[in-house]
Amino acid sequence: MNYDLPSHLVTDVVRRALSEDLGGRGDLTSQATLPVDLQAEYVLRARAEGRLAGTQAARCAFLEIDPALALDNWRADGEALAPGTVVGRVHGPVRGILTAERVALNLLGRLSGIATLTHRFVGAIDGTGARITHTRKTTPGLRALELAAVAAGGGAMHRFGLGDAILIKDNHVAACGGVAEAVRRAREFAGHMTRIAVEVDRLDQLDAALEAGAESVLLDNFSLADLEAAAARASGSGVTLEASGNVTLETVRPVAETGVDVISIGALTHSAPNLDLGLDAG
Repeated sequence: MNYDLPSHLVTDVVRRALSEDLGGRGDLTSQATLPVDLQAEYVLRARAEGRLAGTQAARCAFLEIDPALALDNWRADGEALAPGTVVGRVHGPVRGILTAERVALNLLGRLSGIATLTHRFVGAIDGTGARITHTRKTTPGLRALELAAVAAGGGAMHRFGLGDAILIKDNHVAACGGVAEAVRRAREFAGHMTRIAVEVDRLDQLDAALEAGAESVLLDNFSLADLEAAAARASGSGVTLEASGNVTLETVRPVAETGVDVISIGALTHSAPNLDLGLDAG
């Protein structure tokens, strides 16, 4: 599967990252130590087991520094990695390769870490029928890349941003005076193409959301017993039930087995450890 994003989104992120790293004077170390005409091949390798993501951004980093660099034999996002797996090769002027190295590895390691953690959660609920998805708890400016990494790890897509759907959260409910009134206002406002979801933290609020006509209900920090009760109450309604709140690799399967449709996990993007990859002379 192709997980590439529109090129302008990736280029914008990469250019900002390179600008941050290069500052006003560029790569002083490479300028001071490397002849302009020195050429070599370098190999990107995984140093830990995981799932690959971020190759589009990493390739972009090299080519933004020097479009003459040759990028060969790159693996695709979503592929499994073992220690020593060759991710790709870069050949050309050494100054350009080493100037782009850190930004390329930062993006590749960050995004592969997200894909790796997502893949672990997806594997933990295999066979349950539930899906793992992200939240909006992403790194500012990196959301498009991070959500593509979730997809590369086998995760499902939630809303990208505030303009994708109406998701009535607890503060909206409180400001409206209750779930039913919040959903009523949302339905009055929304067109037929806009999905309405509401977050609840008690079973009686679920009943109100179902009666008011919400299409999705987010069950926030429900116990396993309450998740099972919620799934029973919503059975046959066509409403999507989403469990959320402090879900870990140890607890995710019992949550999935309650009968919910979706499990959203902020940790996929806010707490994924970096996957170790390195660049070595070929």
